[in-house]
Amino acid sequence: MLVLSRKNQESVMVGGCDGFEHMLKVTVLEIGGGKVRLGFEADAAVPSHRSEVWERILASGKQENPRDGPAAPIRRSD
Repeated sequence: MLVLSRKNQESVMVGGCDGFEHMLKVTVLEIGGGKVRLGFEADAAVPSHRSEVWERILASGKQENPRDGPAAPIRRSD
């Protein structure tokens, strides 16, 4: 596991070097009250799930078609 420290409004890029396109950008949006709000930016074709949803998908043996997008929409909370 890679562990990084980031301050508010700082980001981490996944992919994007040595010929790879950037696949994911994770930005710390807010820190407070014992919680951290993270923002994730990825191509719409990249499935995105909370870990507990991903576990259920794996357990059910279903694979989603990346062209169909995420199985459950990601909700924004502003």
